[in-house]
Amino acid sequence: MWIGFLEFDFLLGDVHSLKGKRSVVRPFVSDVRRKFDVSVAEVDHQDLHRRTSIGVSVVSGNATHITEVLDAVERFAAARPEMELLAARRRIITSDEM
Repeated sequence: MWIGFLEFDFLLGDVHSLKGKRSVVRPFVSDVRRKFDVSVAEVDHQDLHRRTSIGVSVVSGNATHITEVLDAVERFAAARPEMELLAARRRIITSDEM
């Protein structure tokens, strides 16, 4: 079993409140979940209105599939005009490494 994950750090555009942040983050999380069939959640900076960290994970029988999915998710995230991608950290491990 292979496990892959990405952690994105985003700077949000014209957002001035936590309510405004939710209106940007929730649709992104929902779109990623629906489009790529992965697990995704806001994982850090919940109390800051212009920053967010989003975690994405996927499990598969082979590493090639995970790499393809994570590449597609990263391209999708980088193309969002309302969110500036500051960093993306990726890791792919096997269940033997746990």
